[in-house]
Amino acid sequence: MNLSSPSRYDALSRAFHWLTAIAVTVAFILGPGGFGRQMHEGLDPATRNDIVWHESLGVLVFVLTLLRLVWLAFRPAAPQFGGDSAVDKLAKLMHLALWALLLILPMSALLALGSEGHPLTLLGGLRVDQMPWIANSPIAKLADWGEVHGLLGDTLIWLAGLHAVAAIYHHVILKDGVLASMLPKRWAR
Repeated sequence: MNLSSPSRYDALSRAFHWLTAIAVTVAFILGPGGFGRQMHEGLDPATRNDIVWHESLGVLVFVLTLLRLVWLAFRPAAPQFGGDSAVDKLAKLMHLALWALLLILPMSALLALGSEGHPLTLLGGLRVDQMPWIANSPIAKLADWGEVHGLLGDTLIWLAGLHAVAAIYHHVILKDGVLASMLPKRWAR
């Protein structure tokens, strides 16, 4: 670790990280398989708690990611662990991919819903029935956005899993404080 950098992330950065991780994991677990087909068969998504939670958590992930990006401009210095090795460059690439997916995945969901004419259903009975700005846009016809969303969701979970394995490797094998920097003090042993 760089001696001039802190050994831990600030509390807000840690909270954003873990809230995002939990929201992504639960949204993935609740991800409605065959959602588009069920909607075409007349299913009202508001009648399915898994769909409502999945979509609500997707919006939460997007909002948390935007807030995290704003916080990056203001937060205290982040811990610096690496240098210019290939592993460090790979870690930076992994983080970039995770950030991109956290932004693109919710957008692909909106494209899927809007291009198919499906409503966005959220907790508390919030509902957006029509998204004509999406349905009438040229981008709506470029892909099967439901398929894209599913592929991106699978990719995010795989990369997040690799990210977690790398953090555990740093903790158990390298003992360099990478995982501890993102944990509460009482867990960071």
